[in-house]
Amino acid sequence: MIDLKYPVLMVHGIGFRDMKHLCYWGRIPDAIRREGIDVYFGEQDSNGTIEDNAGFLADRIKSLAARYNIDKFNVIAHSKGGLDMRYLISSLGMSNYVASLTTICTPHNGSLTVDKLMKAPKPLVKFVGGCSDLWLRICGDKKPNAYKVYRSFMTSSAEKFNEENPDVPGVYYQSYAFVCRSPISDPVFLITQPVVKMIGGENDGLLTPRDVEWTNFRGVYTGTSFRGISHCDEVDMTRMRLSGKPRKGNRLSEILDFYVDLIRELADMGF
Repeated sequence: MIDLKYPVLMVHGIGFRDMKHLCYWGRIPDAIRREGIDVYFGEQDSNGTIEDNAGFLADRIKSLAARYNIDKFNVIAHSKGGLDMRYLISSLGMSNYVASLTTICTPHNGSLTVDKLMKAPKPLVKFVGGCSDLWLRICGDKKPNAYKVYRSFMTSSAEKFNEENPDVPGVYYQSYAFVCRSPISDPVFLITQPVVKMIGGENDGLLTPRDVEWTNFRGVYTGTSFRGISHCDEVDMTRMRLSGKPRKGNRLSEILDFYVDLIRELADMGF
């Protein structure tokens, strides 16, 4: 059992929602609960803008804090969820509710690949985003806006965002990067992985370490097998071990071990 001072709030990224019977985070929440820790979920829109999602999360956090008598949360955020939380902490003045913010492959610095893709004809990009928004409305999104979300991943947008949303004293920030090894590491990223590698270098199928490095950067993690760890593997989308080989430092064979270690380290730091 781990003696964590504050409960965990898990905040998802884009393309998928927190669902009761199909959790974005796979087996990870149960692995954390087995350590005696309460786990809650953000439940924000999948394709909502940073500002809209941060507003929803602010209400969600206040509601959970009041209902369960919680002073603060240890937030674990994946992908864009980290940007939603940074905006909430800095621009919405919610730092008093957050003890720590751990970001997993969050595009803090924007993506060089997105810069290239956004040079495509605007009507085409808006059409693709519109199709995504339609599907996610069916799945439960209230205010999806894929086009604006895509633009928020540009390096110029990230630079502006970082200037307007600096780290807030009193909140502990840390960031992690992951990489997979080849286009066949994860069929989901069969096309994107080599494209991102050509433009920005090693990546998890979507983002490079350069894109995601932020305060207290804890390094780059990969797997012990030929696959490495993809953007989906980071949140246990396959619900299975990464490989049967033993762990070697930042080379993982089981993603659950990463999250349990993360929680243990936060506890050791007094969070």
